[in-house]
Amino acid sequence: MSRILIIAGGKWQVPLIRKAKLLGYEVVNSNLYEESPGFKFADFKEVCDVRDKKQNLKIAKKYDVKGVLSDQSDIAIPTVAYVAERIGCPSIGNKMAELFTNKYKMREFCKKEGFSYPEYKLCTSMEEAATFLEEIGGKTIIKPLDSQSSRGVYTINSLNELEKSFSLSQNFSSDGKGVLAERYIDGKEFTIDGIVYNGIHHSLAISEKAHFPYNRNIASELRFSYSNDDYDYDELRKKHDQLINRTGLFFGLTHAEYKYEDGKFILIEMAARGGGTQIASDIVYYMSGIDTYKILINHAMGKKEDMDIEWHIPEKYQKRCAVLRFLDIESNGKRIESIEGVEEIKRLKGIEFFSLEFSEGDIVEHALDDRSRVGYYIAYAESENELRQIEENVSRLLKISLE
Repeated sequence: MSRILIIAGGKWQVPLIRKAKLLGYEVVNSNLYEESPGFKFADFKEVCDVRDKKQNLKIAKKYDVKGVLSDQSDIAIPTVAYVAERIGCPSIGNKMAELFTNKYKMREFCKKEGFSYPEYKLCTSMEEAATFLEEIGGKTIIKPLDSQSSRGVYTINSLNELEKSFSLSQNFSSDGKGVLAERYIDGKEFTIDGIVYNGIHHSLAISEKAHFPYNRNIASELRFSYSNDDYDYDELRKKHDQLINRTGLFFGLTHAEYKYEDGKFILIEMAARGGGTQIASDIVYYMSGIDTYKILINHAMGKKEDMDIEWHIPEKYQKRCAVLRFLDIESNGKRIESIEGVEEIKRLKGIEFFSLEFSEGDIVEHALDDRSRVGYYIAYAESENELRQIEENVSRLLKISLE
């Protein structure tokens, strides 16, 4: 039986591990923590930092794996490329991995290739960032070059805010120095997920994002639909396909974020992996009918699909909609006394996943980044009205009392 190495073993990698096993492969899983969720489903487990390229290469050779993968994790992508190249299996390559994980490289690519981008500057000191803030004369955003989950991302309105946040942002860059400063775009934000197959990109699922009012860098909701009355999703699909095709990426999942300003979709970030929180593993399949995990895993193992894949999304899928909603609970220093309605919510028609990251007795605070959000649910529906009704039912049923 052929073996595949899946690097990173958090809960978002569990669907990838389970899919690989369903396809008949033995899975070797590496992750930093002994109690990693992925270890429960893998055939072999190895405790190893996902950023440790040489140690992961040793693991790949130890088990004689024939393919290397990860998903829903930016920090694993360079390691996957490094290991795959050295054992001679399909890989996006080190250069492509850098382009899709380094935010400054993304901006330089857009500038070179003629795609829209906000004003930006690579800063290695607070003074450089202060100069950029003065030049922009308005709201600015700073972010680490290669972090994930919105960690180290800050919206800056003044020099005082910059002085408080710059070194914090630096700490999340792998080199501890580089920070990308750019003009903040106030427009509506979107995500788009797809897959590159034989060098051609196919956009499969688009969401309109909302954010928590206390931190506009943390998403509170992703609302998926094939079309949007207020924004031209056909134009977004076309633009994104062109951009990814221009990169030269030959295979793999993609996830990107855009903002809309003055009639244009402007790239914020792009990634050579699927969207997190089960977007790639579950929502994309529901919205498109295309099993991207099956295609991805088989391709990584050197087994391309024999059949012709119908990339056009059928009309029945175009009518579907879905929501990924993150819960926002702040107990103001008080402990959670009781949680009611969870089992009733899980039984609701259309609720596919419902998860709370807290229990009775906990003190809950507002999220500091994507990873510290306190819960979420995913709901599917055949119409927007049906989806709204599901959301209303969740709000009605979930009751949280404080001491």
